Amino acid sequence: MMIRPLLIVALLLAPPVCSAAEFFVAPKGSDANAGTKAKPFASLERAREAVRTRKSSQNAFRETITIWLGGGDYIRTNALELIAADSGTPESSIVWRAYKDEPVRLLGGRTLTGFTPVSDATARARLNEQARGQVVQLDLHTLGITNFGEMKSRGFGRPTVPAHCELFFDHRPMTLARWPDEGEFAKIAGYPAAADRKDEHGGKLGELPGGFLYAGDRPRRWQDTSDLWVHGYWVYDWANSYERVASLDVEQRLVKTAPPFGNYGFRKDQRFYFLNVLEELDQPGEWYLDRKTGVLYFWPPGSAAADVGPRTINNESQRARASVAAEILISLLDQPLLKLTDVSQVTFRGLMLEATRGNAVEIRGGAGNRIAGCLIRNVGNSGVVIDGGTGHAVVGCDVSDTGDGGVSLTGGDRQTLTPGGHFVENCHFQRLGRWSKCYVPAVAMTGVGLRASHNLIHDHPHCAILYWGNDHLMEFNEIHHIALETGDVGAIYTGRDYTFRGNQIRHNFIHHTGGVGMGSMGVYMDDCVSGTEVFGNVFYKVHWAMFIGGGRDHRVDNNLFVDCDPAMRADGRGLDPSPVWHGMVDDTMRKRLAEVPLALYRQRYPEMKSLDRYYGPPEGPAITGEAFKGVPPDDNVIVRNVCVGKWLEAGWHATSAMLRLENNLTNAAPSLVALPNDQSRATDFQLKKDSPAWALGFRRIPVEQIGLREDELRRGLKRLSAADPP
Repeated sequence: MMIRPLLIVALLLAPPVCSAAEFFVAPKGSDANAGTKAKPFASLERAREAVRTRKSSQNAFRETITIWLGGGDYIRTNALELIAADSGTPESSIVWRAYKDEPVRLLGGRTLTGFTPVSDATARARLNEQARGQVVQLDLHTLGITNFGEMKSRGFGRPTVPAHCELFFDHRPMTLARWPDEGEFAKIAGYPAAADRKDEHGGKLGELPGGFLYAGDRPRRWQDTSDLWVHGYWVYDWANSYERVASLDVEQRLVKTAPPFGNYGFRKDQRFYFLNVLEELDQPGEWYLDRKTGVLYFWPPGSAAADVGPRTINNESQRARASVAAEILISLLDQPLLKLTDVSQVTFRGLMLEATRGNAVEIRGGAGNRIAGCLIRNVGNSGVVIDGGTGHAVVGCDVSDTGDGGVSLTGGDRQTLTPGGHFVENCHFQRLGRWSKCYVPAVAMTGVGLRASHNLIHDHPHCAILYWGNDHLMEFNEIHHIALETGDVGAIYTGRDYTFRGNQIRHNFIHHTGGVGMGSMGVYMDDCVSGTEVFGNVFYKVHWAMFIGGGRDHRVDNNLFVDCDPAMRADGRGLDPSPVWHGMVDDTMRKRLAEVPLALYRQRYPEMKSLDRYYGPPEGPAITGEAFKGVPPDDNVIVRNVCVGKWLEAGWHATSAMLRLENNLTNAAPSLVALPNDQSRATDFQLKKDSPAWALGFRRIPVEQIGLREDELRRGLKRLSAADPP
């Protein structure tokens, strides 16, 4: 039969038919198997090789390839590494996911069993009397565990390093034995007089090599201080670090830390505590590891005793058995569980990622990858780190109990203002920053054109969302109970750059923020950062809800403030003649202007041209030296906001006359449909139909869209949590 030439051409030009390929993996499979449902592989690496082989075959079809993981634990002693060869395409992605929503866990640690009462007389004597009948022990060497990681200095100004091994009980991190106990701090009593110096604000500090003094005699009972550490907010409430104790002089009550030294120095009355002290293992949930002998000491939380059953736990052997009623994990892996380099169009869905000492996921380069519907918890560093590439996303995930932050996004090009397109959406973040505390937010965005939307963020020691760069979008997030251990911080924070423009903060619900010292802010535009739009947000019981710290060209429009102290605060620190502030504006800000192509920025953000009067136009000379008097907080527009409670404060070289205030409704309690309370949700913040705000141009805030959205990914997370190992 003759085939017409036109038909042949049509067949050749037609897009290939999409098909699907599947491989199966199970903890009890075998890598000698064919990777079918009936005969699954055992390892993720074998599945990766099968996908590579499939892709290299002469297949005429576009395929979506799914690697189905059967339920159970996949113990990881190294990262699962994917490279460009493991990529999919926009039409045919590659998906790694749990089979039929079975609980699948990539585990970077080991489950511990076999705890016994403390038998060593010396160790028992070091415990206080109350703890001796409660603490149990386990020799990790007998389990073949000898690499515990190394405790290293970490925190503000320190490099990110993999954490040392940690202990987790019933899926929650335990506390390394410390004094004072969890939630409490000692105060720096002073420092040697010879170490005295002035800080940049004119106060007094102790020099780092000279150490600091403490009060009381608690450390006299500590027998071994060879691996003693201190954690503190040594000078400022927004800068913490962990430091190894080089010497402890109990007669002088003097602590000297080991080099390399941290930042700033020591300030009297700042907060600190000692940690890694066996004698201070005196509360349920505390633990201590003797790194010389490999013996782990642990006081299991009371829930373990309850899990034993109705019988009374009346001796130490029963208490030891009770400690295994809930799962006990030790983290061992010092690498990410998933590491993607130059990979595109790959999705990991519906997995639990747990107990690595590093980051759970690292993605560098590539395009269009997804971490979807995953439960990420109990990791030493961050949940997901995305560095470069385009269009990566973390969607519908739960991230909790990380040593550092939640999700870090870096993408886009600030030299061309090309967006990166990464986003974090519909994720739940809680209890982050276990170690580093400061500047380890739930979502960090660096670059151009990144997004955080519909997330729930709470129970965090510092800021919830931190961004650097341009054209970022933060919308429909609920943020509460942040800044629980720090001060001078915002729920949403950025600072110190006139070129961070085009950023939008809209339709978020920020409420019940914490803070010590200076307290906390809802949206904090720090150190003269400029040009942000803050539109349609709800602020409830926030200290300083909207804070403009010396910057310019901000637009605060159509927000609802309830019971804040105050709703709006602005200062003019860019005009302060003191060296620390004048130097920041005249040096740091000038350098950052020089780092970007000003012609492009002035075209994209015309408001930047107003800086010419202080820094000179791009083609002309800048004002320097004595002629430079600082930059005022001009052109900030505060319009169509509604306030119940305290409205506005301006000071420190700023006055309300410097702000453009139009059509704001203050004393607006009668405009609320109902007065909120501590159980109020975003949807409870509604204005009456007859509120004067509508005539002033106020537009309804879509409060029903704020926060998490129920979808299949989030329903899958509920099933994962319900299937936790016992």
